[in-house]
Amino acid sequence: MSADGRALVANWQTLQQVFIRPENEAVRATLVKYMEQILFGLHDFLRAHVGITEAESLIKLSERFQDSLIHEHPRRKLADVIQGIIEDLAPFAVNVASPYFIGHMTSAIPFFMVHLQTIVAALNQNLVKLETSKVFSIHERQVLAKLHRRIFKRPGEFYRHHIQRPESTLGSFVEDGTLANLTALWVARNRCFPPEKDFEGIESEGLAAALAAHGAERAVVLVSGMGHYSLRKAGGVLGIGSRNVLAIDTDNHYRMDTTALQNSIRDLSASDSRTRIIAVVGIAGTTETGNIDDLVAIGRICRRHGIHFHVDAAWGGPTLMSERYARRLEGIQNADSVTIDGHKQFYMPMGCGMVYFREPQAMDAVAYHAAYVNRPGSVDLGIKSLVGSRAANSLILGSALDIMGAGGYAVLIDHGIETARAFAHAVRNHPLFELITEPELNIITYRVCPPAYSERLTAAGNRERRQLNRALNRINKVVQRLQREAGRSFVSRTTLLPRGGMETVVLRAVIMNPMTDMHIVNAILEEQAAIYADWEAGTAGLTS
Repeated sequence: MSADGRALVANWQTLQQVFIRPENEAVRATLVKYMEQILFGLHDFLRAHVGITEAESLIKLSERFQDSLIHEHPRRKLADVIQGIIEDLAPFAVNVASPYFIGHMTSAIPFFMVHLQTIVAALNQNLVKLETSKVFSIHERQVLAKLHRRIFKRPGEFYRHHIQRPESTLGSFVEDGTLANLTALWVARNRCFPPEKDFEGIESEGLAAALAAHGAERAVVLVSGMGHYSLRKAGGVLGIGSRNVLAIDTDNHYRMDTTALQNSIRDLSASDSRTRIIAVVGIAGTTETGNIDDLVAIGRICRRHGIHFHVDAAWGGPTLMSERYARRLEGIQNADSVTIDGHKQFYMPMGCGMVYFREPQAMDAVAYHAAYVNRPGSVDLGIKSLVGSRAANSLILGSALDIMGAGGYAVLIDHGIETARAFAHAVRNHPLFELITEPELNIITYRVCPPAYSERLTAAGNRERRQLNRALNRINKVVQRLQREAGRSFVSRTTLLPRGGMETVVLRAVIMNPMTDMHIVNAILEEQAAIYADWEAGTAGLTS
């Protein structure tokens, strides 16, 4: 039943009306009313219709979504559906575009991204196959080459030779960093266990046969203890088991300890060892603290031992756009493969990950063919992609690079890093807070640590220190939760394990929104201080 009380019927006539164009002028007017705001005043629209964290419990919200039936006939007209989304759903969504939302790696996007996303949806090209994409597959190869050149710094002649060469693959677009990491380790696994004598390769015969053919009992991946959990997922998917994604100790700055890495490789490569090391993964921007592993040293170690070197730069990769801070990723050019997320610091809509390979033939190790789509001898990029059907996200990124240039992205990157540095300075100078990690990129961790606690921690023995730390963990959990529920601003929290220390609950801020300035940062800190003061006043014996 429509909003005007008329019955809606599913038939050929109504289908044609819905499929081709707005049903009538009233529907068109509703679409124009809202879509004009979204397309030309996106951030004003989000401020007007979407809260940060609307104070409605998930339990109450879930009570509104209990209908599990797909109804035979239409229930609402398009205009009613759009209005319902704006009035009934959007107010309870999270306004990740708010400059006060600084808790996660999801932030505001430039308004033009919505236009580009709309064009991609309207054209509906499928880049699995040239027959469903044509020029967009060619354009994608160009976009891949541009980022590849920024990462690996190969000479111009290299790109003139490989950019449109059917036999060359510089990288692949996938849905996110998880699939990009999986693709990189998939390639590394297959290259670690290539065909040999009567053995056709791990991709054909599986892990058990591969281990037997290569005289091994297990295969492992070595990664920083701060590595993203997607890397453990990859271990499960690739058949080596998540337990064989081995965490390497980190130093006091949450970077991979390269001495520990060398010791692990030495032990795993001993003459009596039957372990094969598939890859070492360095992190360029850890999810929790934003730190960057020593990519130069890790790359040197991997070359010495002939191990695939993968860099997970899902977060920090776009820093390469900044002349001022690109050097912090020095050594990434020596990686065998690199992951970057488009929907993080390239500010694209959700659903864009990328993986790049230094050598254009690396992805031959994961090529698949099908008679109806990716036939042998064709030049379709889908032959070497983990995903099948996929949208032309390369059009969005390529267009954004044209619109903003490397310099435009550098402005965003520099703002985030420098605001995080100023944030750290404000934390150090505030009596209520303790800085936990110095920002290397644009992520900062800190915690509420009242003076009474910090004074006692200085002189405390191990037992008392543990008791105080547990109390501080509780305080920070409470402050973070109450701030989130208040709905005015948001920082996240995580738990860190300092080297040789105790589990420490910390507040985590990600400075990604260009509208987040120190006025907003100071307001967030003062809100946290007020929340703590109110809570402490109502909690007898908190510091006793």
